[in-house]
Amino acid sequence: MSRTVDVVFESKWQDEGVGARVRRSIGRSELRNFDPFLLCDEFCVRAPAGFPDHPHRGFETVTYMLEGEMNHQDFMGHKGKITAGDLQWMTAGRGILHCEMPGGKADALGIQLWVNLKRADKLVEPAYQELVDKDIPRGERSGVKVKVIAGEAFGIKSPVYTRTPTSYLDFVLSAGSKLEQPINRDWNCFAYILSGEALFGPEGQGKVCTAHHTVALKKDGDLIRIENKEEIQQAMSDYHGAKNGFENAATWNSDYAH
Repeated sequence: MSRTVDVVFESKWQDEGVGARVRRSIGRSELRNFDPFLLCDEFCVRAPAGFPDHPHRGFETVTYMLEGEMNHQDFMGHKGKITAGDLQWMTAGRGILHCEMPGGKADALGIQLWVNLKRADKLVEPAYQELVDKDIPRGERSGVKVKVIAGEAFGIKSPVYTRTPTSYLDFVLSAGSKLEQPINRDWNCFAYILSGEALFGPEGQGKVCTAHHTVALKKDGDLIRIENKEEIQQAMSDYHGAKNGFENAATWNSDYAH
């Protein structure tokens, strides 16, 4: 049975980082408690604006570049560039301090998703999974193209390992095409529309949604998520005290921003 639409809202611009702006999807008042998804932003940034040195702990950040390029560096020595079509799946785990700054003179456009980690994984060692555009699996069926960033679609599986089971799919539908994608009935599910418009939901009950709108779909059962404020306070205490995973934080500065 097709899921019905629960809520649709426009993701409007807001300030983030230093001189940067994002369209926030998850993390707004309309969709704040949607475990395991903590935040989802569409960003469009041009140097010198960006996201200079900042810490994370206890979740994963998934950066999917659409246009331009983003320089990345962390306090463990990892450094690189994410270009159009590339994926970076970063597990912050017990703690990471990094920066993300646009490269070149053009806009850096992409999507960043934050995925919560279960309690047993919150303090794992930081790690990266990175795929360049050509290595992300693709498929096509009946006028629908897909890049399988995580999970499976059209019988094609992504090599990305997700500690928190996650499906992340980039679909492009041609005019008049239709898509039916199996989803675990216990999972929260949403779609973010980058361009064009589409109809979501069962036949006769669908809702038309347009660019820069977020669509959250209903699921069987109740939804509840509780944020442990004590964990957040402890993470900030460790960061400012340069301890418990943030030992390098007191002396490290990135090459791109300070």
